[in-house]
Amino acid sequence: MFEIVVDASIVVKWFIEERHSNKANIIREKYINGDIELIVPSLMYFEVLNALKYSKLFELSELDDAAESLEKYGFNTVTIKKNLRKNMIKIAVDHKLSIYDASYLALSLGLGKIFCTADEKIINKLPERLKIKVKSLKNIEELFS
Repeated sequence: MFEIVVDASIVVKWFIEERHSNKANIIREKYINGDIELIVPSLMYFEVLNALKYSKLFELSELDDAAESLEKYGFNTVTIKKNLRKNMIKIAVDHKLSIYDASYLALSLGLGKIFCTADEKIINKLPERLKIKVKSLKNIEELFS
């Protein structure tokens, strides 16, 4: 099965209509249909809920519903520890990324999977040797063609 690491910038688009939400929904549908497997670090849940909270579009009960929905998706969730943790920190420092953003890239590199993000700022900070391991959401169709 085709596996990709996705970050919170993609999953948030499943809950909030934003630029490229339609492309994020392609990933969601392929996942729900069993065509792909989605891998996330455990912090993704917190990042998504934080983004939804700060959007001010969700009441308390709706945030709880969103949290329950995230749980029900059944993502392949990985805890960042040992070598992944060391690589995450190195990536964050070397490429001036947040620890959060670096966690997704470290996970994808550690597993040998493509990392997909809607956050162009992450991609722009990376050297070419790492950019080829990352897919921008705006070009997601390239992964499935």
